Amino acid sequence: MSELITAELVDLDLSATTKDAAARSLAERMVAAHRVTDLDGFLADVAAREAQMPTGLDGGIGIPHCRSEHVNAPTLAFGRSGAGIDFGAADGPADLVFLIAAPAGADDDHLTILSGLARRLMDPEFTAALRAGTDPRAVAALIRGEEPPEEPEQEQVETGKQEQEQEQAETAAEAAGGTGAAESVPFRIVAVTSCPTGIAHTYMAAESLAAAGRAEGVEVTVETQGSAGFKKLDPAVVAAADAVIWAHDVEVREKARFRGKPLVDVGVKAGINRPAELIAEARRKAERGEIATASDSDKASGSGDGDGNGSGADHAHFGVRLRTYLMSGVSYMVPFVAAGGLLIALSFAIGGYEIASAKSVADHFVWGEADSWAALLNQIGSAAFGFLVPVLAGYIAYGMADRPALVPGFVGGAIALTVNAGFLGGLVAGLLAGAVVMAVQRVPVHATLRGIMPVLVIPLIASAVVGSLMFIVVGKPIASLQNALTDWLNGLSGSNAVILGVVLGLMMCFDMGGPLNKVAYAFAVGGLADPTPGSLKVMAAVMAAGMVPPLAMALATTVRRRLFTKTERENGRAAWVLGASFITEGAIPFAAADPLRVIPSVMAGGAVTGALSMAFGATLRAPHGGVFVVPLIGEPFLYLLAIAAGTLVATALVVLLKGARRTAPEAAGDAGADGSRVTVAA
Repeated sequence: MSELITAELVDLDLSATTKDAAARSLAERMVAAHRVTDLDGFLADVAAREAQMPTGLDGGIGIPHCRSEHVNAPTLAFGRSGAGIDFGAADGPADLVFLIAAPAGADDDHLTILSGLARRLMDPEFTAALRAGTDPRAVAALIRGEEPPEEPEQEQVETGKQEQEQEQAETAAEAAGGTGAAESVPFRIVAVTSCPTGIAHTYMAAESLAAAGRAEGVEVTVETQGSAGFKKLDPAVVAAADAVIWAHDVEVREKARFRGKPLVDVGVKAGINRPAELIAEARRKAERGEIATASDSDKASGSGDGDGNGSGADHAHFGVRLRTYLMSGVSYMVPFVAAGGLLIALSFAIGGYEIASAKSVADHFVWGEADSWAALLNQIGSAAFGFLVPVLAGYIAYGMADRPALVPGFVGGAIALTVNAGFLGGLVAGLLAGAVVMAVQRVPVHATLRGIMPVLVIPLIASAVVGSLMFIVVGKPIASLQNALTDWLNGLSGSNAVILGVVLGLMMCFDMGGPLNKVAYAFAVGGLADPTPGSLKVMAAVMAAGMVPPLAMALATTVRRRLFTKTERENGRAAWVLGASFITEGAIPFAAADPLRVIPSVMAGGAVTGALSMAFGATLRAPHGGVFVVPLIGEPFLYLLAIAAGTLVATALVVLLKGARRTAPEAAGDAGADGSRVTVAA
């Protein structure tokens, strides 16, 4: 860690009072050290990560962190606050703040070092030394791991711990009769930890669970599925385990390995904050014989601390699980749509719409002709688009039942195309494949067959069942429904089109990258699988509305600066680029700080933009790109007018609502140096 932190990146008297101000103060040190190239862009990435899940930990620790293209070297900055800063931890503000910056393509070695720091933060002696340090150079050295050898007292403490553990084991053996080696074997748990970024929480949860296991006399073996590598647990260790703990905020990979074990399924922060409770719960489930399959998880990635044990809570969480399955398929599908859609759109820009009927470039290609290049782009894009529905179906099934479901999912998706069931057919095929595989997995089989079940038996049976259902039972009705939907979209005009635009605009702006936003986007992207004039209008309206929230916040912070904190004004500058690029999440920091004023304002602006885009008949074949794909948009000037109108409406509303809450002119004064301001709650 010799180059990750230096004395210049240590602030032992951090004066900031908010987490945004703290991140800015530490990030400025990174800029001065030439580790961060764009302060505002980096802080926008930090804020987006913070919006996913607060980064405060019990024990007075805050670890804001992100991957960012604005970071040119893995970097760590440390600040110590006397007053404490709220990072969302349950036990109160943090006085130790670590800002971790990782490049977008950081190598595993550097991330492993950062994960090592995360583990050390679980050591009370390490955090006590950080609180006692007076010299930035010494503190930086401590964080780098350049500590003096352990004192004899520490060795005695470790020896005492070992003796205590041995006594606990002997006591347990005596309680069980103490007559055989098998009876003295400790309770075994295997665990998986993971978080969205995979830099800090993943490894802190792993260390916390392992430490709690040692204290309880339980053997805990942890698999970290973070960004610094993914090394699977030894199958023999998994087979010998008495229970499983998943502490995760992203989908656990290869879940089928843990099937048939008692399962505790929680968010990653629960693994950090209450590991002893999780271990106790695992033991209780093992004693009661509660066996869960790997597909029984109640919670979507990052949705909370549900234990996912197939209990009576399953029905209450069905909608959450269904959304997770669908979003899994959509997330894998979108890159195919993006690549294929942009290539097709570029081919039309070069060669016109008639290029779609050009002869195969495998037989007819002339290097010097623009039409040949247009045809080449069109046919490559069409090939990418051909995978859209099978990939959607395959990864919906994968999200439900892991790897054995991929084959029947892809097969069902391909059949959906064959019977003209399109995007809706792909959704149904994926859900069918996942359900069939989950049913087959529950059938007890002889031990000799277990090894070939995931690679042969399950794909064979599930593909036959799903294929038969798609061809004979559900394919044609879904195709009829798909055709009806297509005809409806193509026939939209006047008030009907405007109403649809309003609904899509409201959905895009309500949660800015959340579930409703993703549903509207998935609906639009699905229409690109078999593009029609109606589906192209929907795609245009969705993208236009999604650009409004960050653009409106950027404009509001420009025209009425004194209504916003210093930090918000800085975020506003970054929001111009984010909005223009169709990154709706650029408005999240503003919505998080003032949801009652920001969210209704941007929803109104998005509704106006969606309605105008549909009324103007703007079309779009590219699923992403913002203003950078305007040359590929039908009615581009009217399209930009719709975006401008919605942005102005949202800006006017947010300025009006924020201005109305102030009770005196002086309340609108400039923010202080730390980004604070005086406000009166509405």
